[in-house]
Amino acid sequence: MPFAPIEQGITNNCFKNLRLIASDMDGTLTQQGKFRAKLFQAFEDLSAANLPVLIVTGRSAGWVSGLATYLPIVGAIAENGGLFYPADSDHAIALTPIPDLIVHRQQLEVAYQQLKSEFPDIQESTDNRFRLTDWTFDNHNLTPTQLERLGNLCHSMGWGFTYSSVQCHIKPVSQDKATALMQVLGDYFPQYTPEQVLTVGDSPNDASLFNPQLFPLSVGVANVLDYANELSYQPAYVTQGVEGEGFCELAQYLSNSLDS
Repeated sequence: MPFAPIEQGITNNCFKNLRLIASDMDGTLTQQGKFRAKLFQAFEDLSAANLPVLIVTGRSAGWVSGLATYLPIVGAIAENGGLFYPADSDHAIALTPIPDLIVHRQQLEVAYQQLKSEFPDIQESTDNRFRLTDWTFDNHNLTPTQLERLGNLCHSMGWGFTYSSVQCHIKPVSQDKATALMQVLGDYFPQYTPEQVLTVGDSPNDASLFNPQLFPLSVGVANVLDYANELSYQPAYVTQGVEGEGFCELAQYLSNSLDS
């Protein structure tokens, strides 16, 4: 196993100064694509332990605006760092400066069509129409070699590229989850230092959140092991449970350790 089990971090008291959890959503909070009742209980337990949750997801602006309103969280970062939705506001905050969104979307579509000329089977994601800063297509049956080729093609066109367990993203080069989280912490949560933030994820688009130079406390739910050889950075710890079960396991550990 390339990562230490979460129990080791609890035993070593590594999380004693923890103040905020920044978590991916799909494959990390969800279980087989759905929110389960146990997740909401985990949110309640973390709230009781004074550990607020901030979601950092690749999902679209259209989806995330609702999540930030209805989930018991302090906010949500959408599109792998493109926008921030505070829980106490109805307005999105742009994290990636884009002078003309219409032109930007047109340019993204041109890049997508270029990829589709070499990979005709790729399909635009259902939530792509609700996006502002990136363009997505489904990550169905794409091999690591194909994903690497797609990334190289994007880079040759001046775009960034990343992928999760569900989607591939054509995006601005500088847009990633860690950059956005650092910006949001500095501007909206200055009471928390990066050393007090625990980042949680499951796939390659979460890799920047595992950068130990930025966030020394990081956890992967067990399905992150599927991408062990594809991560530019790896989490410090891993849960036993996969997907949302792993996040609930983490929440229980943290709640119990802080209560003791």
